[in-house]
Amino acid sequence: MSNALPLGPGAEFDAIRSMLERWGPRASGVGDDAAVLGLPRGESLVASVDTAVENRHFVRGWLTTRELARRAVVAALSDLAAMAATPAGVLISLIVPDAWRDELLGLADGVGDAVRDAGTYIIGGNISAGDELSITTTVLGHVYVPLARSGAHVGDRLYVTGRLGGPADALFRLRDGRDAGPHRDRFARPVARIAEARWLAERGASAAIDISDGLAADARHVAAASGVRLVLDSPDIPCVSDVPAELALASGEEYELLVASPVALDAAEFEARFGIPLTPIGIVEHGSDVVVRGARVAAPSGHDHFSR
Repeated sequence: MSNALPLGPGAEFDAIRSMLERWGPRASGVGDDAAVLGLPRGESLVASVDTAVENRHFVRGWLTTRELARRAVVAALSDLAAMAATPAGVLISLIVPDAWRDELLGLADGVGDAVRDAGTYIIGGNISAGDELSITTTVLGHVYVPLARSGAHVGDRLYVTGRLGGPADALFRLRDGRDAGPHRDRFARPVARIAEARWLAERGASAAIDISDGLAADARHVAAASGVRLVLDSPDIPCVSDVPAELALASGEEYELLVASPVALDAAEFEARFGIPLTPIGIVEHGSDVVVRGARVAAPSGHDHFSR
């Protein structure tokens, strides 16, 4: 059972009660004017917000309602992972058009899936009517020493978690009116690498970013923030089956991690612990921007990869 405070009458609150019933113990303290969190002594609060808007970030019919909601929340939780932060709670704001009203509990289930997988709680939010479905997720976490984009130094090794290219392959197929193909799950069910990021930070990683705009594009953010050049070796990029390195380098919405570390990280121990590879893919040098050796990479688009 949820420990939410009792809510007064009204259609909006009926909807909230339905979602709270769906979430059960995954919701905590909902019902007051604001959420109250306690943080471990000496740790910092980490916060991020992300919005998924119908026909901009998702197209109805490509995925189930439950999958759409889960993806929206994972996108925000992945920002905590990039900082090696532990989630403390999630705030959800929904704009639900009449055409989506019958899907409300599917949305609630997707939110609940993401929150359960991250080991955290829904601590509040808002619901409103509107013309297009919108899911805004605010995530709150805590960390003692955060990983930052600015932490890469000359000589650091570069690593990436998982295998890349699946979301782009599935998206291209969907845009062509085809089935999403063999990598549908990588597109529909991304994972915020929260535990993996903490493991990496504990073993000496100095910088990280989650791959939401594509490896090549996100590497440029690390290079700019750290004032260094990132050199990526295309032949070493871990790709899903039947996807070339060029596509993997540009594939957005991966939610894997690009990590810099001054010490060698134990890839075998990482894979044994988490069931996904940790692959060395390059090095940090003096200079600026990103160099990709062995592949031609299209310039990053600068906009959301899931949009039409």
